[in-house]
Order: sequence, then structure tokens, then C-alpha cells
Amino acid sequence: MKFSLGKFLLPTYVALAFVFTMIPIVYTFVFSFNEVNKSNIAWKRFTFDNWLYVCNKQEVCEAFGNSIAIAVIATAISTALGTAIAIALGRYRFKGRSVTNLLLFLPMATPEVVMGAGLAAQFLNVGVAKGFWTIVVAHVMFTLSFVVVTVKARVATLDPKLEEAGRDLYGNASQVFWKITFPLLLPGIAAAAMLSFALSFDDFIITQFNSGPETTFPKFVYTAAVRGIPPEANVVGSGVFIVAIAIVMIVQVRASRKAKRLAK
Repeated sequence: MKFSLGKFLLPTYVALAFVFTMIPIVYTFVFSFNEVNKSNIAWKRFTFDNWLYVCNKQEVCEAFGNSIAIAVIATAISTALGTAIAIALGRYRFKGRSVTNLLLFLPMATPEVVMGAGLAAQFLNVGVAKGFWTIVVAHVMFTLSFVVVTVKARVATLDPKLEEAGRDLYGNASQVFWKITFPLLLPGIAAAAMLSFALSFDDFIITQFNSGPETTFPKFVYTAAVRGIPPEANVVGSGVFIVAIAIVMIVQVRASRKAKRLAK
């Protein structure tokens, strides 16, 4: 029996990469059950109190609430604008279309520190006080390109004959869009919205430049990391991870069931 190094190398690499990736997540989850007074660096004893009374540390819940509100508003705006732009770029020919495509890719290629500093300078020049809404504007500018690219990929896969069939059946432009085009685009729009939400909720660098006194969850965690992240913050992080995994599993199960129904 011949020994093949390549046969074992890839599975070993994948397993090590998975373990390395999961270490911070496991650490966060485990230390969410740690009973501490000030520092959450060393393990002391097991407790459920951090999960039961997570908002006892009020600043954790305030920062988390700010992040959720900012992410929801920024996602709604960037998804609506990005979908419209993606349809325009994917379906219509107009002057400056190539330049627009190029400009939309620039924010994705620009380092966040450059974008954050540039937006902060603009807010300073126009005399806008930094706070909740400057973060929203910055996040919309940051996530818009990702929405456009994601939805545009979906637009490119649509069959124009379906919309032509709707018009042949005497549907006006509004009816064709809402009954044919929009449902077909919905998976791409949903994926773009989830990506936008995740990017906004998780962002620290752009937020740091444009937040002023406002605190978001990533900003709170960065500040608290010096003395050990409070276990309540670990609870929030663990909860977000569990919800994200649950959403992915639900989507995968539904997709699998749909594929089985179509195969029959």
C-alpha cells in the first residue's frame, strides 16, 4: 500500500485552519460563563448570571443597541439605493456607465482607514457634528458598493424573456417589476442586505473616525479589551454567532428541501 502525502495534507490543513478559526469563538463563548468582578482575562468560576442579566452592564446593551440600529438603517438605505443602481447598470446603456462601474468598485478597493479619514474630513469641513447619523452615512457609503455588486450579479442572470412575457400579457411597467422582476431579484437583494448588515454591525475603523462620542459594540469591545472584555460582551458576541449559525442552517435546510421537491 503506497503512502500519499497529498492525500492527507489537504484534510490536515483544513482541520488545522478550522481549529485555528474556532479558537477565538470558543474562547468568547466559554468566558461568557465566567463569574468576574472587574477583569475577564482569567477563569474563576462558572455562572449563568451573565446570560440571565446581560443588561446589568448597561453600556454593553447600549452599545449593542446602537450597532443594531445603525446597521438596520444603513442596510435599508444602501439596499434600496444599491438595488436601483444595480438594475440601472445591468439593464440600461447610458453616458458614464463605465465610469460609474469603476467608481463603485473604488470603495471596495480603498482601505477602510482612508475612507474613514476622508469622510471624517468632509464632515469637519461642512461643520457636521459627529454622532449617530454620521456613522449611518459613513456605513451607507461603505456598504453601497457591496450591495450593487451582489444585486448586479443577480440581474445579469435574469432572462429578459420573462419580463417580455409579462408585457405581452398587458402588464404595465410597475406590474412587471413587482410581480416578475422583483421576486426574481429577491434572493440577490436578501443576500446583499445580509452582507450589508454584517459589514455595518462589525465595522470599527470607519466608525472610529466618524462616531464622535457615540459608542457602538465593536468600539466598546476595543476600548474594553485592555482590561479584559466584560463577560456580558462575550454573551452578546456569542448570541450573535448563534443567531448567524441558525440563520445559515435554516437557509440551507430550506434550499435542500426545495431542491428535493424540484427533483421529484
